[in-house]
Amino acid sequence: MFTSADQVTHFNKSALEAMMGVAKLSFDTTERVFGLSLEIGKESLAEASKNAKALADVKDAHALMDLRTKATEASVEKALDYSRTMYEVAANTQSQLSAMFEQHTSELNKNFATAVENAVKSAPIGADVALAAVKSTVAASSAAMESMTKAAKQVSNYADAGVKATTEAAVAAVKTSKATKTAK
Repeated sequence: MFTSADQVTHFNKSALEAMMGVAKLSFDTTERVFGLSLEIGKESLAEASKNAKALADVKDAHALMDLRTKATEASVEKALDYSRTMYEVAANTQSQLSAMFEQHTSELNKNFATAVENAVKSAPIGADVALAAVKSTVAASSAAMESMTKAAKQVSNYADAGVKATTEAAVAAVKTSKATKTAK
């Protein structure tokens, strides 16, 4: 497959760059997730402190029920925001990993096709049938990879739309619940 040391060096350099890109993306994503988790932890602590102070000031059962309802609604909204943000981080990471994979796969296919073309040029007489079969296999593999990539993107888009619709429905339900309780 490789006809020179330069091609081997180029392949190794490309693979190393791809691995470093994945490692950097992994660290960036981990940093963002930890940052979000710390932020939500601080906000939760502040909210719990505020609710404890408000609880100390409660004088009757009706005020206690109002406090509980407000605290629950605030918690649900924060949980929805947090889950939406975490989903966005995951979707963004998946998208970047897919782009890296596609770019690297495309480069590998191009390099392999070039190597096959070079092999065709230097092949002995009669080897053209075998090399034609290899070229055909490479073309079929590339087409299959493109089809799988398109299918994966479609599934990802459908899942993304489903998550967004579910989140919007949950937010709407919380808002409706607030409006109903306010009207009473």
